Amino acid sequence: MYSMKEVCEKVGMTYETLKFYCNKGLIPNVKRDQRNYRVFDDQDVAWIKSLSCLKRCGMSMMEMKEYVDLCLKGESSIHKRKAILEIKKKSLQEKLQEVEECIDYIDTKQQFYDDVLNGKIKYVSHLINVDEKNEGYGKQN
Repeated sequence: MYSMKEVCEKVGMTYETLKFYCNKGLIPNVKRDQRNYRVFDDQDVAWIKSLSCLKRCGMSMMEMKEYVDLCLKGESSIHKRKAILEIKKKSLQEKLQEVEECIDYIDTKQQFYDDVLNGKIKYVSHLINVDEKNEGYGKQN
């Protein structure tokens, strides 16, 4: 059995967040020791790691609670849980595409700057007019 502090260290969560999750019913059937402190077993720790992942996936507290409630219903709720996860997956894939586009933009700009600095091309800007005295003309940034 693990104390709240030990669980927080294991899963990388703040004490306040773990307490909040417990109080909101996101961690069902929390056990207590003889001093009435919350304690957790390995199964609880695995579930708490799952909750952390769901949060990082963009689930709200309400969505997480709905998911927990469905999990507590057992096998009969698998189709609903899969649907919830599919929605989150699609959202994450869209965000990933946006991030990849941003990385591509940065790579292109860095290559442009490297080429300018190495004298391969002349500097051009979208923001200012660059005349030949400033080694470039046109529009770019």
